[in-house]
Amino acid sequence: MSDSPLTGRTLLPVADRGETVRVAWRALRPHRPALVSAAACFAVVGACGVVAPWMLGRIVDVVASDGPGDEIVVAAGVIVAAAVLGGVFAAASQLLLARAAAPALADLREQVLDRTLHLHPATIERAGAGDVLSRVGDDVRQVTESIDEAVPLLVNSVVAIGFTAAGLGALDWRLGLAGLAAVPLYALGLRWYLPRSGPYYRRERTAQGERAQALVNGLEGAATLRAFGREHRAVERIETTSRAAYTVTLDVMGLFLRFGARGNRSEAVGLLLVLGTGYLLVANDAVTVGAATAAALYFHRLFNPIGAVLMVFDQIQSAGASLSRLAGVVLVPADDDVAPGAVTRDQDLVLDGVRHAYDDGHEVLHGIDLRVRPGEHVALVGSTGAGKTTLALVAAGQLHVVDGSVRLGEETMTPALARTHVGLVSQEVHLFAGTIRDNLVLADGDASDDAVWSALADAHAEVWVRRLPDGLDTDVRRTDVSLTAAQVQQLALARLALLDPPVAVLDEATAEAGSAGAHALELAAQSVIAGRTAIVVAHRLSQAAAADRVVVLEHGTIVEDGPHEDLVAADGRYATLWRAWSSPV
Repeated sequence: MSDSPLTGRTLLPVADRGETVRVAWRALRPHRPALVSAAACFAVVGACGVVAPWMLGRIVDVVASDGPGDEIVVAAGVIVAAAVLGGVFAAASQLLLARAAAPALADLREQVLDRTLHLHPATIERAGAGDVLSRVGDDVRQVTESIDEAVPLLVNSVVAIGFTAAGLGALDWRLGLAGLAAVPLYALGLRWYLPRSGPYYRRERTAQGERAQALVNGLEGAATLRAFGREHRAVERIETTSRAAYTVTLDVMGLFLRFGARGNRSEAVGLLLVLGTGYLLVANDAVTVGAATAAALYFHRLFNPIGAVLMVFDQIQSAGASLSRLAGVVLVPADDDVAPGAVTRDQDLVLDGVRHAYDDGHEVLHGIDLRVRPGEHVALVGSTGAGKTTLALVAAGQLHVVDGSVRLGEETMTPALARTHVGLVSQEVHLFAGTIRDNLVLADGDASDDAVWSALADAHAEVWVRRLPDGLDTDVRRTDVSLTAAQVQQLALARLALLDPPVAVLDEATAEAGSAGAHALELAAQSVIAGRTAIVVAHRLSQAAAADRVVVLEHGTIVEDGPHEDLVAADGRYATLWRAWSSPV
């Protein structure tokens, strides 16, 4: 893990070069036949590329010696045949490379998504949504573009350089040495560029993640920011992160242009050496004019592939930085590798001395002790900032505790245990793209239609779902389908019913219903949690009145705990809240 220089967030890790290579090879290994075939095709393309300069040199010699015209025709035919063959194998090489690389990248993307989904929510919270989104979005796009464009160009160029250098040496070893004399200049250019560019690209990717985080925060909190007149702070934050991102990009471009200038200088020196050597050899009858011409053409032919190799390093370096960020996620140890032990429905949910603090060090919960008996419904009540949602998320296994423990029976609450035994429905209304059925079977991929309808009935959603154009198969993206916030929340409750966990945690799950739909959604929630151990963050005190116990929080501590009637009679903090809520306006 690394800290962001702008926000101080603990970002997800970035793999080093060795780790990145191992992750990439693991993804490519199942596709070795296609890779080997692609390499063979690239070799044929490289061999075809050296034919034209060689044949043009022969044509020069034939013309210079007033030779037969048939030899010129034959040489021209060989050039055409080599061009056609090279074109065919070039297409085949790219097709085979895509058949190997595209599935490998898809597998890597699935690994990143799978590992991200299995990370503890607190880990994602510390890293920020922007870091995660930039990896599964921008970084995957960068690697994909490199596979489609940069990698074929790089391989073709490297093969062309190899065959052309061999052809240059085959004409005359002295011409070959003259061409090789430019190699140290190219090497010095790369030696100057590579150590400088890698860190720049990593900083660029990190800066883009910070920019994405600022945009996500601004969009998610837009209404609140406007309400308090603080939107300028969000805009300033976006401007700051955007400025940091484009500043790094400009620095990268400046570095790359200086690298290109070094490549041009190497080309000029190399060509002058080959032409000068060719002139001296021809003057001393050591080689023919055709050979010297072919040598010049060979070296000139190197301009494009060498330039491509040098220039493509920009994209390759960028893709390498992106690939290392993807590999970094893949290599993060999963938080839920350990399978939970046996837990039955008659187990207490126990919070013992729980303390929790967010990354800024501010402690939100202070030594919470709470035991929820099997099948008991506990409502959490308190003013804004009292710690209700934090306590609910801790109980649901979604947040780590600084001190204390959370247990279900004798088992410590782990991500794996929470995933299988605790159902969480938050106030954040989210509808997944797809059909109604797709939205529900996320909880149980093997659920039958009867089970799905039963879950909808528990959530009081069966009637309106049956009225949809295609029932369970209705695509929520249809323009003639517009679900209300309350209906979307009913689907979330139905998903919990389909999961059928022994423990349910509802974090203001009826908050989006509005006054008109509040009662109906509360009835749906009561139906779904019936028979389960439940913790309910009460958005309305009618939910607290319906619970078996009410726990009142203030400043991260429990100040009252008991049945609704007892707390009202005690005339304490809860009674004050109840009178304020139930009194007519």
